Amino acid sequence: MSAVFDTLSRFYSSSIGKKILVALTGLVLVAFILGHMIGNLLVFAGPEAINEYGHMLQSSLHGAGVWIARIGLLLAVGVHILATVQLTIANRAARREAYGQQKFQVSSTASRTMIWSGLTILAFIVYHLMHFTVRVGNEYNNPALYSYDLHGVEVHNVYKMVIDGFSWWPASVFYIIAMVLLCSHLSHGVASIFQTLGLTTHRTWPLIQKAGWAFALLVLVGNCSIPIAILVFGYGR
Repeated sequence: MSAVFDTLSRFYSSSIGKKILVALTGLVLVAFILGHMIGNLLVFAGPEAINEYGHMLQSSLHGAGVWIARIGLLLAVGVHILATVQLTIANRAARREAYGQQKFQVSSTASRTMIWSGLTILAFIVYHLMHFTVRVGNEYNNPALYSYDLHGVEVHNVYKMVIDGFSWWPASVFYIIAMVLLCSHLSHGVASIFQTLGLTTHRTWPLIQKAGWAFALLVLVGNCSIPIAILVFGYGR
């Protein structure tokens, strides 16, 4: 057991180990972002579709499934952020030592601001969980207001919760700002995952970079379409 712990400790202590963990946890989070967006877009299919989806998540593995997923995602986010911050600090220290002052290599704005966009997204995740999951400061847990009859079964009315949540303009504006930052983060991060895991070549790198931007824009448009439709065009209200 001690040998395994020592091996893992040495792996994490190395720069390569941290980069691999950032890439792997990033891959998990990218998959979640895509799945979460697809699920949220069911709001446009009407109350039954998204409420059935929400009930499926809440009832999987007798209610344990959603908590296993939440804990796993929070661990992935924690490791991703911790390793990224430590890598950033180490890289800046190495640059100062090598050049006598901090300098940036030629790079994109997205890559230079990864740490800041990531920390802002973390703040948004905390708020988003408090708003829609823990449901602090609202009545989304009130069954008298947020219940839905799904084929004879009373379930939480996710549709009404989403409509009401994004009808409040500060929540929608913060959500859109966070999605713009997420787009910036993903535009560099998705391509970096493939690069770190050794899945790129000199010839495929430009294509992978374009694919990263395409994915980021897909997520931006898909996620922002919900608050914009509700707040600006009055969808569902």
